[in-house]
Order: sequence, then C-alpha cells, then structure tokens
Amino acid sequence: MADVKKLLAGIGCKEGKAILLGQAGKASSRSLKALAHYYNDNGADSLLLWDMSDNDADHERTIGMIKELARMIDIPIVTGGRVRRLEDIKKYLYAGAKAVFLDGSDLDNVDLIKEAADRFGSEKIYVHLPSPRFLNRVSEFVQLGASMILLDTGGNVEILESESYTRQESSFLILCNERELPVISVCMAAEHCAGVVLTVFAEEEGSYMELKGELKKRGQNVITFTSTVKWDSFKTNEDGLIPVIVQDYKTDQVLMMAYMNELAFEDTLRTGKMNYYSRSRKSQWLKGETSGHFQYVKSLHLDCDNDTILARVHQIGAACHTGNTSCFFRTLAEKEHKETNPLKVFEDVFAVIQDRKIHPKEGSYTNYLLDKGIDKILKKVGEEATEIVIAAKNPDPEEIKYEISDFLYHVMVLMAVKGITWEEITKELANR
Repeated sequence: MADVKKLLAGIGCKEGKAILLGQAGKASSRSLKALAHYYNDNGADSLLLWDMSDNDADHERTIGMIKELARMIDIPIVTGGRVRRLEDIKKYLYAGAKAVFLDGSDLDNVDLIKEAADRFGSEKIYVHLPSPRFLNRVSEFVQLGASMILLDTGGNVEILESESYTRQESSFLILCNERELPVISVCMAAEHCAGVVLTVFAEEEGSYMELKGELKKRGQNVITFTSTVKWDSFKTNEDGLIPVIVQDYKTDQVLMMAYMNELAFEDTLRTGKMNYYSRSRKSQWLKGETSGHFQYVKSLHLDCDNDTILARVHQIGAACHTGNTSCFFRTLAEKEHKETNPLKVFEDVFAVIQDRKIHPKEGSYTNYLLDKGIDKILKKVGEEATEIVIAAKNPDPEEIKYEISDFLYHVMVLMAVKGITWEEITKELANR
C-alpha cells in the first residue's frame, strides 16, 4: 500500500486560476485508482498526490502508483512529499508528474530548489508552505526558481488580506480547510491566488462539473463546457432534435449515433456526461444511467451545416446495448485495403510481436530475437540506429525510410520485452 496523505483533485479555471480538491487519509492503490478515475471523468482538471512514504520501498511503490495513474488519466498530476535529492524529483517527473513540490519549511531544500529549477525548468517546481509564517521566504523561493507556492492557511483565510500575503508577487495555490462555496469564492478572489485546495466531495455528493457550475454562478471564471454556438442556431429536424455521432476520443472509433433535444444538450454541457433524447420512449436519457457505461465528454463539434454534432468521448464499457464496443460492428461491404493510420499500423505490428511472445511460431524472426534475449535485441537496436545515420547521408530518401522502419520494428520488440505500450509512448510524447 502506498502511504498517501492526500489525493487532491483539481478544477482548473481560466486566467490561470485553479481549484484543487483533496481526499484526506491513507488509501490503497486500488481505491486511489478508483478516485483518480472518478476525478478525471467528472470534471477535475488536475490531481495533487502527497507522498508520505517513510522508507525507500514504500517510496518506490508510490512512484509505481504515480506511473499507473499517469497512464490511466488525462489530467495532470502534481506530486511531492518525499523529496530529499534531485533524483527524487526526477523519479516523480519521469513517472508522469507535471510538477513536483518541495517543503519550504526545510532549509535543506533551498539549494535543491535552484538545482531542480535549473535542471527541469521552473514550471515543474513548486514549494509547499505548511504555515503562513513562512510567507516571508516566498520571494527567496521564487528567486531560486519555484513557479508556484502551495500555501496552507491552517483554516485562517483572513491571512489572504494581510500585508504579509498581499505584498507578495508570486502565484499561490491556497490550501483551505473548508469547502463551503462562499469560502472557496473568497479564496479565489484573493490577490495572487492561482487556485484553492480543499477536501473533496464524496462520489455520492456530486461531481466537480456541478461544483464548477455553482462557482460560475458566483462569478468565478471556471472552465466548464460552454457552447460557442447557441441552440437556436442549430438546424434541428421537425421534432426539434439534432443527430449526434459519438466517437472514442483516443482511437477515433465511431461508437454510436443518437439524438439530442435542447434539454439533453444543456444537460450534457452542465454535467460533462452525454445525455440524449430517445425517440422511441419520447424521453430524455443519460447514457450509462442503468448500465454504468457512461460517456464522458472530451469535446463537442458542429458540422458545416449546423445540423449534426460530433461528440468525442471517454467511453466506459461498451457503447452498444448488445455488449459490443461500437454499435457499428456488422460489416456490410468491404474492399481489401492497407491501413495507413500511423498509430493503428504501430498497434497492429506490435500486436503481432506480442502474439509471438505467447504463441511462438517456427521460423519467426521475432521469436528468434525473443529467444536470444535482451542483449541481442539491444545490439540490433544499436545497429539499426547506426544504419539510419548512414542512410541519412544518402540523397535517396527510400533508403532512410527502409532503415527507420527496421529500427522501429526492433524498438517494438524491445518494448514488448520491457512491457511498454504505444499508448504509454504517445502519452509521454503528448506530455512533452
């Protein structure tokens, strides 16, 4: 079990402001995964993970958990809590964290802040102040390279109006021990406030999208789903409905087609979950309400004629009532063709390599490499990299295409041996 003090889910706001919400108490990796999924799917914009492990073994387990969370969710992770050397910061960042916070009350961290900011960039280094009494050191931390200050008010939000706070020029994430909307609004309105940290709502108490809606009513400029085109501008059919094509946001697979009326459209924007209108039942319905197969909105697009919506979603479970991933699972007609979608090609080749691991095939070059082991595979990767360099000196582009293809194949064999997927690689590239 990873020793975690707080898992904080964040709600991002425009103009650089963000609200972070946290779950106090230790949690198992399983419950943390469930919480992270819930925050990710229900309107949170970041996670703040507090690593309270007190030995190297627990620390490494926490690093492993951060890696898992970073693979699972789309929202960024900010973490810290056990930073003793530059290597700890590097491990957090390489695990997938967007930024790492250091303890501002620990004098030993002074040199480490500058070293980390110089090595990884200021935007990746935050400083946590466990008490307002450390506010007099903020300018020092900023000069050393910290880009954000996590300020624990200890429940005393009046500190945000004090001279010791208002004279600062840096950005603060304010840790507040209350979660009443008026208190949150006061904190967010404070000068230099980049966000507020507070305890999370339990799952049954509502989603962060709904919290954002309440904050928006109070004048906070939170990020919500707001349509750039009014419903009145949509070209609906005679029943006031507009067709919606639903697509998986990661794979681009078309999942289903349904209809929305104005209420379903507004509820989709408000909740971040796909709502539709059933023409057969003549009633509105929330996708997944009975099956649990919710569709969480990633983006909504309108076609050129204003008469069709394309929804890109995170699909939970199967989209089709038959249990199939997509409603379009029956082939009516097809002509043989080569797949040229880059990621699809990579995934298909990688799937063959993975299959060779499980079901060896006599005469297979892939099995030859796998049988020879990691040293042989690494030797081939090195050789193919050298071939690319040589081919790059040749004016004929055909040769370098061939060598790059060879290199990528051998890299995929290495990925299979090391248990790394293309999804992990593409996510890492996207984070950069």
